[in-house]
Amino acid sequence: MSAEAKDLDSYCESRFSTIRRKTREVMIGSIGVGGDHPIRVQSMTTTDTKDIDATVKQSIALAEVGCEIIRITAPNLKAAKALDSIRKKFSAAGFSNPLVADIHFLPRAAMEAIEHVEKVRVNPGNYADSKKFNIREYTDQQYNEELDRIYDGFSPLVKRAKELGRCLRIGTNHGSLSDRIMNRYGDSPMGMVESALEFIRIAESHSFHSILLSMKSSNPKVMIEAYRLVVAKMNEEGMNYPLHLGVTEAGEGEDARVKSAIGIGSLLYDGLGDTIRVSLTEDPVYEVPVARDLASKAMALWHGKVYDLPIEETTNPYVYNKRKSLVLKSSQETICPLGKDSAPRVILPVSLHSLQKKEALQNWKLFQDSQKEAVLEGALISLQSNDWSILQSLDFDWQSVFKFRLIEWEGGLPKIGNHDVNCNIPTVLVPKLENTAHLEDFLTYLEANIGIDLGLDGEVFAWDLSLDLLEKLRTLQDRLLFYSNSKEGSMHSLGTHRWFIQRLEDEKIKSPIWIRNTEKSQVNGKDYFSDRLLESSMLSGALLCDGFGDAISIESESLIQKGTQLAYAILQGSRTRITKTEFVACPSCGRTLFDLQSTTQKIKSRTGHLKGVTIAVMGCIVNGPGEMADADFGYVGGAPSKVNLYVGKECVQYHIPEKEALDRLIDLIKEHKKWMDAE
Repeated sequence: MSAEAKDLDSYCESRFSTIRRKTREVMIGSIGVGGDHPIRVQSMTTTDTKDIDATVKQSIALAEVGCEIIRITAPNLKAAKALDSIRKKFSAAGFSNPLVADIHFLPRAAMEAIEHVEKVRVNPGNYADSKKFNIREYTDQQYNEELDRIYDGFSPLVKRAKELGRCLRIGTNHGSLSDRIMNRYGDSPMGMVESALEFIRIAESHSFHSILLSMKSSNPKVMIEAYRLVVAKMNEEGMNYPLHLGVTEAGEGEDARVKSAIGIGSLLYDGLGDTIRVSLTEDPVYEVPVARDLASKAMALWHGKVYDLPIEETTNPYVYNKRKSLVLKSSQETICPLGKDSAPRVILPVSLHSLQKKEALQNWKLFQDSQKEAVLEGALISLQSNDWSILQSLDFDWQSVFKFRLIEWEGGLPKIGNHDVNCNIPTVLVPKLENTAHLEDFLTYLEANIGIDLGLDGEVFAWDLSLDLLEKLRTLQDRLLFYSNSKEGSMHSLGTHRWFIQRLEDEKIKSPIWIRNTEKSQVNGKDYFSDRLLESSMLSGALLCDGFGDAISIESESLIQKGTQLAYAILQGSRTRITKTEFVACPSCGRTLFDLQSTTQKIKSRTGHLKGVTIAVMGCIVNGPGEMADADFGYVGGAPSKVNLYVGKECVQYHIPEKEALDRLIDLIKEHKKWMDAE
């Protein structure tokens, strides 16, 4: 473990197999969370809470599609009082699902809500604390005085929750940390953690333990680090509270599902998470099946004991650092290098059958021309030994379409040196090795063929490698590309990657890493995903957020267009390669001051081509400038039919009529010289 992490306990029992974190049981009404209970699925209504019938109707719709816990916003005292009728009507309709009141700012609303629903969520960044973006230095005395004030403000809710047998969620949001926390810890995962722990300590001072925690952010990297840190800090203080997982303001469509699977899935692999919500800027019923797929896969991976590995990771899981790798030698002089400081590259699976068609080259070019950038970077072809002559006979202009290619080869040593296969374009040979002698033959072959690199399954490190063979691997490390083709087993697929990457580090081999998403990943013969998108995002995103990965391929999608777009979406969602506008959009709730779904679509249609620009679309100010922590521009509901525009966290235009707001946003982007015309 690196020096930065030595003073923290491990956040999970194993990073190689999924050992569920042991937590206390917390009852939310009749639903148990943590302990031995399954992962629970949550969602949130988007209706105006004061519209009781509409809120009950949507709560019923959520319950009917399998949502176990339903959250309802209570932005003011009147909405909090409406929860009484909502709970009664929902129960009268035959539903016992616990209801949760979402509270920001108003302790009075929380005190009212706790009387009617099974759980109350409070945000420690704005509950009895301030968020005015003031810049000041707090002395220790001033800081402690603020803590005393928070104690006085939060304690009544804790005491009443204890009296009524209710539950509380301490829900920290990355962008709504208080000024006090920001000035001591900065806008950081550790600030998120300390913000939550302060409130837990207050609750514990009253012997109250019916608590859940969440550490949400719209940036999966920040979210992952914050959850890992809070578990490590809780371990130090003897706390074992359940976790609610979610990537907040994920947006809508494929990008939102990818981003949620990256953040939530990474933590589920490590055994963390007791309830989850996938936040989509869509009808909330669509959140439930996505969350259910993620939860089902995680529970299928749970092991009863740690998979014993004689290996210790040197990765610091609490701070993102990209693994330092070498550039593949034969790719070094191309315009599309693999490894080192370059962004991860996309490799497309190309069938030999499609290349035999005369129109193949034209189709590839048409596909390439239809994209925002030259996305056809690398091609992967799988060959049997009797296919080699077919590949050589193809009249296919590789160089005009792809920048490098990988040839997955099943058979003995190919006679590449006698044919015009390694000309014009860098080539990586990916053999299926059977033993150490086979490996040594290919390494010797590699030395004799300068125009070729070698792709190796990391599983070779499970073999009994001689010192001479290890030395040869080190000598040729700038000619090697490592990957894993392993299926779920004692180690999950993420654990297998972590294992062989650590072996590379131990052997001082800095070869680049290729993340392969191959066939369906089944657990005990069962497939847990209705969409391959989630599976690929869960694995690839977790690795990328760990700092691993120089290339990615999606080989589980039958349509090459879909696989390509998914690969780029995963890179964007993990913030490792930005190829289009990044949207931060809240999932809507009763606080929202305009039609969030249609507005988001309009903004996307006009600005979605702006590479490297982040735009936040927020229904209200409750998490507004805070939740736009890393956004360049913000479009935020300021009043009914009125929009406020932000540059970073600063509001620069107030109360713009909604019909003018999008044009004014575009003018603002142009003013800051971040606009480009769509092609």
